Amino acid sequence: MPTLDAPEGRLRKFKYRGKDASIRRHQRMAVSLELRKAKKDEQALKRRNITIFSPEPASGELTKGTVSLTLQEIISGVNASDPDLCFQATQAARKMLSQEKNPPLKLIVEAGLIPRLVEFLKLSPHPCLQFEAAWALTNIASGTSEQTQAVVEGGAIPPLVELLSSPHMTVCEQAVWALGNIAGDGPEFRDLVISSNAIPYLLALVSSTIPITFLRNITWTLSNLCRNKNPYPSVKAVKQMLPVLSHLLQHQDSEILSDTCWALSYLTDGSNERISQVVNTGVLPRLVQLMSSSELNVLTPSLRTMGNIVTGTDQQTQVAIDAGMLNMLPQLLMHPKSFIQKEAAWALSNVAAGPCQHIQRLIGCGMLPPLVALLKNGEFKVQKEAVWTVANFTTGGTLDQLLQLVHSGVLEPLVNLLTIQDTKIVKIILDVLSFILQAAEQLSEKENLCLLIEEMGGIDKIEALQFHENPQVALTALNIIENHFSEGEESGAILPAPDQDHEFLNGLTKKY
Repeated sequence: MPTLDAPEGRLRKFKYRGKDASIRRHQRMAVSLELRKAKKDEQALKRRNITIFSPEPASGELTKGTVSLTLQEIISGVNASDPDLCFQATQAARKMLSQEKNPPLKLIVEAGLIPRLVEFLKLSPHPCLQFEAAWALTNIASGTSEQTQAVVEGGAIPPLVELLSSPHMTVCEQAVWALGNIAGDGPEFRDLVISSNAIPYLLALVSSTIPITFLRNITWTLSNLCRNKNPYPSVKAVKQMLPVLSHLLQHQDSEILSDTCWALSYLTDGSNERISQVVNTGVLPRLVQLMSSSELNVLTPSLRTMGNIVTGTDQQTQVAIDAGMLNMLPQLLMHPKSFIQKEAAWALSNVAAGPCQHIQRLIGCGMLPPLVALLKNGEFKVQKEAVWTVANFTTGGTLDQLLQLVHSGVLEPLVNLLTIQDTKIVKIILDVLSFILQAAEQLSEKENLCLLIEEMGGIDKIEALQFHENPQVALTALNIIENHFSEGEESGAILPAPDQDHEFLNGLTKKY
């Protein structure tokens, strides 16, 4: 995991106080991973070509007739010296590999056909054979990692990169697709594709004159070259791709927009330096526009990318705010899809971890009512993110901002959540209540606040938590009762003042 230095302002946020920057980054990455688990298949790692290309009129030879062959006949034909027999056998193999259900990828690999298919890629006088071989290899590489590895070890990457310069568009497009499948397998093969100098050739193909299906394939392959970490793609490779990704972000096609946003989400899922590379391209206003998309395949990765950016420095978060991100979040917090609510709340929690100026912008954009609504009625996974937002707000906000938070109605749903089984979230809520009570004491509003909490049934719930099996929860509940709700408050345990660290402010991660 990358290490980096963060500004002092970020160090005071309760999630990270007392920790060095690398640990804080690790925690934020852990949260990102949690959000990604349910969405890991949102963008396909690999794609199998089960459709029939419409060949270019200029390459009529690609329309040669097809024949059905047995596997043994395919093996014999592929190993023949006659190019026509090789073509027929390769096409028959490709058709087998393109069947929608249960394609015999393993059989074709075990038959030892890959080295010959790779040789066919180099036969420029026979573009029809190149095309069928590239298609067959594309579909083999869409299989398991072992099958993709067999394609790579067969030497397919260099000739596939060469085919990116083929004068036959169908051949070129199939090579793009095959390289996308290989790169999508993981960082090792992604870097092999990059080191084979594929990126300049791919970028040179991006044009307004090529068919939309071809541009979609190029965009998807570029996104796979941005994907995966441990290690991340090289800084040089990212610098090469970013200008074209910025250009593609202006497209109107939803598939191209989706894959471009996913590419940017991968590039921002890392260190502050990685985030800066994307922020400095000036794409944030466009990403904010796309956060209002009615198409989930565009909304999801644009929101993900902006969420990643606000895990960065306060300055990077400020750029996101200036681009209008906060104006989009209230409607996303109330989106009909709960996973969008959760990602929006996660993004909001990281804005709330910033300075009080960011918190004020959050308030000004009308974020508190939908936040309270989520705490009351959201699915539990969304409520947890909302609790984190409130906790960040509480420890980073001014006294006046805390008053606005209380007046928004946040206390009742927080008190109601004290009965949940998630120990970490219960502990956070208790600490938030303790913090607010101490702030109220400074404002001479403690008595009113205590009455309010009592009317909500909060005292009974807090008293019950004194007997919780988790000693930290039990001790925090005891301290709240003795300091704020017992008649002998003076003799109770002493909690730290609001400007000091709570126990939960040290050593707590956001991973649950």
